[in-house]
Amino acid sequence: MARITYVEFNGTEHVVDVPTGLTVMEGARDNGIPGIEADCGGACSCSTCHVYVDPAWVDQLPQRDPMEEDMLDFALAPDPVRSRLSCQLRVNDSLDGLRVDMPERQI
Repeated sequence: MARITYVEFNGTEHVVDVPTGLTVMEGARDNGIPGIEADCGGACSCSTCHVYVDPAWVDQLPQRDPMEEDMLDFALAPDPVRSRLSCQLRVNDSLDGLRVDMPERQI
C-alpha cells in the first residue's frame, strides 16, 4: 500500500492509501478524486488521467514508454519532464508519499 497525495488544480489535496497492484489512476477513481476522468479505464488510449508528478518523484518512476509518450501529445499542457498518464503508474510500496498535481482540465 502507498499513501498518495492528489492535488487538484485549485490546490485542494486528497491523501489516500492505494493498494499495491492498482494504478495511480485507479486510486483516484476508486476514491472519487475529482480531476482524473479516466475515460478509457486505464487502457492508455485517451490521456484523461494526465497528472504532473512532483519533481522529487520524477526520477523514481519508470520511464514513459512510447505509447504513453504518444498519448501525452493529446493532454492539456503536457510538461516534458513531469507529465504522466496515471493509468501507467503501477502502485507499489516504493511509491509511498507520491504527490501528483492535476491539470486545470483533462484534454
